[in-house]
Amino acid sequence: MDYIINTLSNLVEKSGFANITYKNGIMILVACIFLYLAIRKQYEPLLLVPIAFGMLLVNLFPGIMAAPYIDANGHEVAGGLLYYFYIGDHLGIFPSLIFLGVGAMTDFGPLIANPSSFLLGAAAQFGIYMAYFGAILFGFEDGAAAAISIIGGADGPTSIFLAGKLAPDMMGPIAVAAYSYMALVPIIQPPIMKLFTTKKERLIRMDQLRPVTKLEKILFPVIVTIVVVLILPDTAPLVGMLMLGNLFRESGVVRNLTEVSSNALMYIVVILLGTSVGATTSAEAFLTTSTLKIVALGLVAFIFGTASGVLLGKLMCKVTGGKVNPLIGSAGVSAVPMAARVSQKMGAKEDPNNFLLMHAMGPNVAGVIGTAVAAGTFLAIFGR
Repeated sequence: MDYIINTLSNLVEKSGFANITYKNGIMILVACIFLYLAIRKQYEPLLLVPIAFGMLLVNLFPGIMAAPYIDANGHEVAGGLLYYFYIGDHLGIFPSLIFLGVGAMTDFGPLIANPSSFLLGAAAQFGIYMAYFGAILFGFEDGAAAAISIIGGADGPTSIFLAGKLAPDMMGPIAVAAYSYMALVPIIQPPIMKLFTTKKERLIRMDQLRPVTKLEKILFPVIVTIVVVLILPDTAPLVGMLMLGNLFRESGVVRNLTEVSSNALMYIVVILLGTSVGATTSAEAFLTTSTLKIVALGLVAFIFGTASGVLLGKLMCKVTGGKVNPLIGSAGVSAVPMAARVSQKMGAKEDPNNFLLMHAMGPNVAGVIGTAVAAGTFLAIFGR
Protein backbone atom coordinates (compact mmCIF):
# COMPACT_ATOMS: atom_id res chain seq x y z
CA MET A 1 0.00 0.00 0.00
CA ASP A 2 2.81 2.42 0.90
CA TYR A 3 4.43 1.64 -2.43
CA ILE A 4 1.27 2.61 -4.31
CA ILE A 5 0.85 5.81 -2.28
CA ASN A 6 4.48 6.81 -2.83
CA THR A 7 4.23 6.06 -6.53
CA LEU A 8 1.08 8.13 -6.91
CA SER A 9 2.61 10.91 -4.82
CA ASN A 10 5.71 11.01 -7.00
CA LEU A 11 3.54 11.02 -10.11
CA VAL A 12 1.54 13.99 -8.83
CA GLU A 13 4.71 15.88 -7.87
CA LYS A 14 6.13 15.44 -11.34
CA SER A 15 2.94 16.37 -13.13
CA GLY A 16 2.46 19.75 -14.73
CA PHE A 17 -0.35 20.59 -12.31
CA ALA A 18 2.05 20.55 -9.36
CA ASN A 19 4.49 22.97 -10.98
CA ILE A 20 2.32 25.38 -12.92
CA THR A 21 2.01 28.97 -11.64
CA TYR A 22 -0.54 31.68 -12.31
CA LYS A 23 2.02 33.35 -14.56
CA ASN A 24 2.23 30.20 -16.64
CA GLY A 25 -1.57 30.31 -16.81
CA ILE A 26 -1.45 33.85 -18.18
CA MET A 27 1.05 32.85 -20.86
CA ILE A 28 -1.04 29.79 -21.78
CA LEU A 29 -4.01 32.13 -22.24
CA VAL A 30 -1.90 34.46 -24.40
CA ALA A 31 -0.80 31.47 -26.50
CA CYS A 32 -4.43 30.46 -27.00
CA ILE A 33 -5.31 34.02 -28.06
CA PHE A 34 -2.48 33.98 -30.61
CA LEU A 35 -3.73 30.63 -31.92
CA TYR A 36 -7.21 32.10 -32.25
CA LEU A 37 -5.90 35.12 -34.18
CA ALA A 38 -3.81 32.89 -36.44
CA ILE A 39 -6.47 30.27 -37.16
CA ARG A 40 -9.74 32.16 -36.93
CA LYS A 41 -8.60 35.61 -38.13
CA GLN A 42 -5.73 34.27 -40.26
CA TYR A 43 -3.25 36.88 -38.99
CA GLU A 44 0.12 35.64 -40.28
CA PRO A 45 -0.78 31.99 -39.51
CA LEU A 46 2.38 30.59 -41.10
CA LEU A 47 4.44 32.01 -38.25
CA LEU A 48 1.92 32.75 -35.52
CA VAL A 49 0.75 29.11 -35.21
CA PRO A 50 4.22 27.64 -34.45
CA ILE A 51 5.16 30.62 -32.25
CA ALA A 52 1.97 30.33 -30.22
CA PHE A 53 2.36 26.57 -29.87
CA GLY A 54 5.98 26.95 -28.75
CA MET A 55 4.73 29.45 -26.15
CA LEU A 56 2.13 26.94 -25.02
CA LEU A 57 4.65 24.09 -24.73
CA VAL A 58 7.27 25.97 -22.69
CA ASN A 59 4.71 27.18 -20.17
CA LEU A 60 3.28 23.68 -19.77
CA PHE A 61 6.69 22.00 -19.63
CA PRO A 62 9.66 24.39 -19.10
CA GLY A 63 12.07 21.48 -19.51
CA ILE A 64 11.49 21.52 -23.24
CA MET A 65 13.85 24.53 -23.37
CA ALA A 66 16.30 23.27 -20.73
CA ALA A 67 19.99 23.54 -21.60
CA PRO A 68 22.19 20.43 -21.38
CA TYR A 69 24.16 20.03 -18.15
CA ILE A 70 26.54 17.70 -16.29
CA ASP A 71 24.91 15.81 -13.42
CA ALA A 72 26.46 14.90 -10.05
CA ASN A 73 27.90 11.68 -11.50
CA GLY A 74 29.66 13.52 -14.29
CA HIS A 75 27.23 12.37 -16.96
CA GLU A 76 25.98 14.79 -19.59
CA VAL A 77 22.21 15.24 -19.53
CA ALA A 78 20.66 16.24 -22.84
CA GLY A 79 18.74 19.50 -23.10
CA GLY A 80 15.12 19.90 -24.14
CA LEU A 81 14.09 19.47 -27.78
CA LEU A 82 13.35 23.13 -28.46
CA TYR A 83 16.64 24.21 -26.90
CA TYR A 84 18.43 22.65 -29.86
CA PHE A 85 16.06 24.36 -32.28
CA TYR A 86 16.80 27.65 -30.49
CA ILE A 87 20.52 27.31 -31.24
CA GLY A 88 19.66 27.94 -34.89
CA ASP A 89 17.99 31.22 -33.91
CA HIS A 90 20.80 32.30 -31.63
CA LEU A 91 23.48 31.66 -34.25
CA GLY A 92 21.48 33.45 -36.95
CA ILE A 93 21.12 30.30 -39.06
CA PHE A 94 17.32 30.15 -39.31
CA PRO A 95 16.77 33.88 -40.00
CA SER A 96 19.33 33.71 -42.80
CA LEU A 97 17.65 30.66 -44.31
CA ILE A 98 14.30 32.46 -44.12
CA PHE A 99 15.88 35.26 -46.17
CA LEU A 100 17.06 32.68 -48.70
CA GLY A 101 13.45 31.56 -49.13
CA VAL A 102 12.14 35.13 -49.28
CA GLY A 103 14.67 35.95 -51.99
CA ALA A 104 13.59 32.92 -54.03
CA MET A 105 9.97 34.09 -53.86
CA THR A 106 10.58 37.81 -54.48
CA ASP A 107 10.39 39.68 -57.76
CA PHE A 108 12.65 42.75 -57.56
CA GLY A 109 11.36 43.90 -60.96
CA PRO A 110 9.18 46.75 -59.58
CA LEU A 111 12.17 48.09 -57.62
CA ILE A 112 14.48 47.87 -60.64
CA ALA A 113 11.86 49.56 -62.84
CA ASN A 114 11.45 52.40 -60.35
CA PRO A 115 14.72 52.96 -58.41
CA SER A 116 13.17 55.89 -56.53
CA SER A 117 11.36 53.20 -54.51
CA PHE A 118 14.64 52.81 -52.63
CA LEU A 119 13.98 56.23 -51.10
CA LEU A 120 10.56 55.16 -49.84
CA GLY A 121 12.03 51.95 -48.43
CA ALA A 122 14.73 53.97 -46.69
CA ALA A 123 12.24 56.52 -45.32
CA ALA A 124 10.20 53.78 -43.68
CA GLN A 125 13.27 52.80 -41.63
CA PHE A 126 13.03 56.13 -39.79
CA GLY A 127 10.85 54.43 -37.19
CA ILE A 128 13.73 52.08 -36.35
CA TYR A 129 16.00 54.92 -35.34
CA MET A 130 13.23 56.70 -33.45
CA ALA A 131 12.62 53.52 -31.46
CA TYR A 132 16.34 53.18 -30.78
CA PHE A 133 16.51 56.56 -29.07
CA GLY A 134 13.24 55.82 -27.28
CA ALA A 135 14.70 52.56 -25.96
CA ILE A 136 17.75 54.44 -24.69
CA LEU A 137 15.44 56.83 -22.84
CA PHE A 138 13.62 53.80 -21.37
CA GLY A 139 16.91 52.64 -19.86
CA PHE A 140 17.93 49.87 -22.27
CA GLU A 141 21.60 49.46 -23.14
CA ASP A 142 22.82 50.25 -26.65
CA GLY A 143 22.77 46.68 -28.00
CA ALA A 144 19.37 45.86 -26.52
CA ALA A 145 17.97 49.19 -27.76
CA ALA A 146 19.21 48.42 -31.27
CA ALA A 147 17.63 44.94 -31.23
CA ILE A 148 14.31 46.34 -30.00
CA SER A 149 14.24 49.10 -32.60
CA ILE A 150 14.36 46.67 -35.54
CA ILE A 151 10.78 45.71 -34.65
CA GLY A 152 9.85 48.94 -36.44
CA GLY A 153 10.89 47.39 -39.72
CA ALA A 154 8.13 44.76 -39.31
CA ASP A 155 10.70 42.12 -40.20
CA GLY A 156 10.65 39.09 -37.91
CA PRO A 157 13.76 37.26 -39.19
CA THR A 158 15.91 40.39 -38.97
CA SER A 159 14.62 41.10 -35.47
CA ILE A 160 15.56 37.57 -34.40
CA PHE A 161 18.93 37.77 -36.12
CA LEU A 162 19.88 41.03 -34.40
CA ALA A 163 18.46 39.99 -31.01
CA GLY A 164 20.51 36.78 -31.18
CA LYS A 165 23.65 38.86 -31.64
CA LEU A 166 23.00 41.83 -29.35
CA ALA A 167 20.29 40.85 -26.83
CA PRO A 168 19.70 37.06 -26.70
CA ASP A 169 17.89 37.31 -23.35
CA MET A 170 15.25 39.50 -25.00
CA MET A 171 14.79 37.43 -28.14
CA GLY A 172 11.39 36.06 -27.11
CA PRO A 173 9.61 39.38 -26.46
CA ILE A 174 11.31 41.03 -29.45
CA ALA A 175 10.37 38.22 -31.84
CA VAL A 176 6.79 37.96 -30.60
CA ALA A 177 6.34 41.74 -30.86
CA ALA A 178 7.84 41.82 -34.37
CA TYR A 179 5.66 39.02 -35.70
CA SER A 180 2.59 40.38 -33.94
CA TYR A 181 2.97 43.73 -35.66
CA MET A 182 3.62 41.99 -38.98
CA ALA A 183 0.32 40.18 -38.52
CA LEU A 184 -1.45 43.41 -37.58
CA VAL A 185 -0.22 45.40 -40.60
CA PRO A 186 -3.75 45.47 -42.15
CA ILE A 187 -5.13 46.94 -38.92
CA ILE A 188 -2.39 49.38 -37.86
CA GLN A 189 -1.43 50.94 -41.19
CA PRO A 190 -4.73 52.11 -42.77
CA PRO A 191 -5.62 54.76 -40.14
CA ILE A 192 -2.09 56.22 -40.39
CA MET A 193 -2.22 56.23 -44.19
CA LYS A 194 -5.58 57.97 -44.19
CA LEU A 195 -4.48 60.51 -41.59
CA PHE A 196 -1.53 61.74 -43.64
CA THR A 197 -3.09 61.73 -47.11
CA THR A 198 -5.95 63.54 -48.82
CA LYS A 199 -8.66 61.89 -50.89
CA LYS A 200 -7.19 63.53 -53.98
CA GLU A 201 -3.79 61.98 -53.27
CA ARG A 202 -5.29 58.54 -52.63
CA LEU A 203 -7.01 58.72 -56.02
CA ILE A 204 -3.79 59.24 -57.96
CA ARG A 205 -3.20 56.66 -60.66
CA MET A 206 0.44 55.89 -61.39
CA ASP A 207 1.92 55.18 -64.82
CA GLN A 208 2.58 51.58 -65.72
CA LEU A 209 6.08 50.40 -64.83
CA ARG A 210 8.52 49.77 -67.65
CA PRO A 211 9.41 46.17 -68.55
CA VAL A 212 12.53 44.85 -66.81
CA THR A 213 14.93 42.65 -68.76
CA LYS A 214 16.17 39.30 -67.56
CA LEU A 215 19.76 40.63 -67.58
CA GLU A 216 18.78 43.43 -65.18
CA LYS A 217 17.12 40.93 -62.85
CA ILE A 218 20.21 38.70 -62.85
CA LEU A 219 22.65 41.57 -62.29
CA PHE A 220 20.58 43.14 -59.50
CA PRO A 221 21.26 40.56 -56.72
CA VAL A 222 24.95 40.40 -57.65
CA ILE A 223 25.43 44.18 -57.64
CA VAL A 224 23.41 44.72 -54.45
CA THR A 225 25.41 42.03 -52.65
CA ILE A 226 28.74 43.54 -53.70
CA VAL A 227 27.79 47.12 -52.81
CA VAL A 228 25.97 46.45 -49.52
CA VAL A 229 28.40 43.86 -48.14
CA LEU A 230 31.44 46.01 -49.00
CA ILE A 231 29.87 48.93 -47.12
CA LEU A 232 28.46 46.86 -44.24
CA PRO A 233 30.09 43.39 -44.07
CA ASP A 234 27.87 42.41 -41.13
CA THR A 235 24.86 42.36 -43.46
CA ALA A 236 26.35 39.44 -45.43
CA PRO A 237 24.31 36.65 -43.74
CA LEU A 238 20.98 38.38 -44.40
CA VAL A 239 21.54 40.33 -47.62
CA GLY A 240 23.74 37.56 -49.04
CA MET A 241 21.11 34.87 -48.50
CA LEU A 242 18.30 37.14 -49.74
CA MET A 243 20.16 37.86 -52.95
CA LEU A 244 21.31 34.25 -53.41
CA GLY A 245 17.70 33.10 -53.25
CA ASN A 246 16.74 35.77 -55.77
CA LEU A 247 19.60 34.77 -58.08
CA PHE A 248 18.30 31.17 -57.94
CA ARG A 249 14.94 32.52 -59.12
CA GLU A 250 16.07 34.91 -61.82
CA SER A 251 18.90 32.90 -63.35
CA GLY A 252 16.45 30.23 -64.46
CA VAL A 253 19.12 27.52 -64.45
CA VAL A 254 18.58 26.09 -60.97
CA ARG A 255 14.83 25.53 -60.81
CA ASN A 256 15.16 22.72 -58.27
CA LEU A 257 17.10 24.99 -55.89
CA THR A 258 14.53 27.72 -56.37
CA GLU A 259 11.70 25.30 -55.64
CA VAL A 260 13.37 23.86 -52.52
CA SER A 261 14.38 27.30 -51.16
CA SER A 262 10.94 28.83 -51.58
CA ASN A 263 8.91 25.81 -50.46
CA ALA A 264 10.25 22.77 -48.58
CA LEU A 265 13.27 24.42 -46.93
CA MET A 266 11.36 27.60 -46.16
CA TYR A 267 8.53 25.77 -44.41
CA ILE A 268 10.84 23.48 -42.45
CA VAL A 269 12.81 26.47 -41.17
CA VAL A 270 9.59 28.32 -40.29
CA ILE A 271 8.52 25.39 -38.09
CA LEU A 272 11.89 25.22 -36.32
CA LEU A 273 12.23 28.98 -35.93
CA GLY A 274 8.63 29.61 -34.93
CA THR A 275 8.38 26.95 -32.24
CA SER A 276 11.79 27.78 -30.75
CA VAL A 277 11.04 31.52 -30.68
CA GLY A 278 7.72 30.84 -28.99
CA ALA A 279 9.52 28.62 -26.48
CA THR A 280 11.67 31.55 -25.34
CA THR A 281 8.55 33.19 -23.89
CA SER A 282 8.42 31.43 -20.55
CA ALA A 283 6.40 33.24 -17.91
CA GLU A 284 9.53 34.29 -16.02
CA ALA A 285 11.14 35.78 -19.12
CA PHE A 286 8.06 37.31 -20.74
CA LEU A 287 5.92 38.75 -17.95
CA THR A 288 8.19 41.65 -17.08
CA THR A 289 8.08 45.42 -17.35
CA SER A 290 10.79 45.17 -20.01
CA THR A 291 8.41 43.22 -22.23
CA LEU A 292 5.77 45.93 -21.94
CA LYS A 293 8.37 48.53 -22.90
CA ILE A 294 9.48 46.42 -25.87
CA VAL A 295 5.90 46.04 -27.13
CA ALA A 296 5.25 49.79 -26.72
CA LEU A 297 8.50 50.77 -28.45
CA GLY A 298 7.79 48.35 -31.28
CA LEU A 299 4.40 49.96 -31.87
CA VAL A 300 5.92 53.45 -31.83
CA ALA A 301 8.59 52.34 -34.29
CA PHE A 302 6.02 50.79 -36.61
CA ILE A 303 3.79 53.87 -36.55
CA PHE A 304 6.69 56.24 -37.24
CA GLY A 305 8.01 53.97 -40.01
CA THR A 306 4.64 53.90 -41.76
CA ALA A 307 4.13 57.64 -41.34
CA SER A 308 7.59 58.58 -42.59
CA GLY A 309 7.13 56.45 -45.70
CA VAL A 310 3.79 58.10 -46.47
CA LEU A 311 5.19 61.59 -45.84
CA LEU A 312 8.09 61.01 -48.23
CA GLY A 313 5.52 59.70 -50.71
CA LYS A 314 3.66 63.02 -50.36
CA LEU A 315 6.89 64.91 -51.01
CA MET A 316 7.60 62.80 -54.10
CA CYS A 317 4.03 63.46 -55.22
CA LYS A 318 4.67 67.21 -55.05
CA VAL A 319 8.06 66.99 -56.77
CA THR A 320 6.74 64.83 -59.63
CA GLY A 321 3.64 66.92 -60.18
CA GLY A 322 1.22 64.35 -58.83
CA LYS A 323 2.66 61.22 -60.45
CA VAL A 324 3.29 59.33 -57.18
CA ASN A 325 0.49 58.08 -54.98
CA PRO A 326 1.67 58.61 -51.36
CA LEU A 327 -0.06 55.41 -50.26
CA ILE A 328 2.79 53.32 -51.66
CA GLY A 329 5.16 54.93 -49.13
CA SER A 330 3.62 52.91 -46.30
CA ALA A 331 4.80 49.73 -48.03
CA GLY A 332 8.39 50.68 -47.21
CA VAL A 333 8.23 48.56 -44.06
CA SER A 334 9.55 45.04 -44.56
CA ALA A 335 6.32 43.06 -44.18
CA VAL A 336 6.34 41.46 -47.64
CA PRO A 337 3.87 41.38 -49.36
CA MET A 338 1.31 42.39 -46.71
CA ALA A 339 2.26 46.07 -46.63
CA ALA A 340 2.04 46.30 -50.42
CA ARG A 341 -1.38 44.67 -50.33
CA VAL A 342 -2.55 47.23 -47.77
CA SER A 343 -1.48 50.05 -50.13
CA GLN A 344 -3.43 48.37 -52.93
CA LYS A 345 -6.48 47.92 -50.72
CA MET A 346 -6.46 51.55 -49.57
CA GLY A 347 -6.14 52.80 -53.15
CA ALA A 348 -8.87 50.45 -54.40
CA LYS A 349 -11.16 51.63 -51.61
CA GLU A 350 -11.14 55.10 -53.14
CA ASP A 351 -11.06 53.89 -56.76
CA PRO A 352 -11.71 50.20 -57.49
CA ASN A 353 -9.87 50.51 -60.81
CA ASN A 354 -6.69 51.90 -59.30
CA PHE A 355 -3.98 49.21 -59.24
CA LEU A 356 -1.11 50.16 -56.94
CA LEU A 357 0.17 46.71 -55.98
CA MET A 358 3.16 46.53 -58.33
CA HIS A 359 4.12 50.12 -57.54
CA ALA A 360 3.93 49.34 -53.82
CA MET A 361 6.06 46.21 -54.20
CA GLY A 362 9.05 48.41 -55.08
CA PRO A 363 9.19 50.17 -51.68
CA ASN A 364 8.18 46.91 -49.99
CA VAL A 365 11.17 44.89 -51.20
CA ALA A 366 13.39 47.96 -50.76
CA GLY A 367 12.28 47.95 -47.12
CA VAL A 368 13.56 44.39 -46.71
CA ILE A 369 16.99 45.51 -47.88
CA GLY A 370 16.75 48.69 -45.79
CA THR A 371 15.96 46.81 -42.58
CA ALA A 372 18.87 44.43 -43.20
CA VAL A 373 21.14 47.44 -43.74
CA ALA A 374 19.89 49.01 -40.49
CA ALA A 375 20.62 45.74 -38.67
CA GLY A 376 24.09 45.63 -40.22
CA THR A 377 24.74 49.20 -39.11
CA PHE A 378 23.82 48.36 -35.53
CA LEU A 379 25.98 45.23 -35.63
CA ALA A 380 28.93 47.23 -36.94
CA ILE A 381 28.55 49.73 -34.08
CA PHE A 382 27.57 47.50 -31.16
CA GLY A 383 28.62 44.01 -32.22
CA ARG A 384 31.45 42.25 -30.47
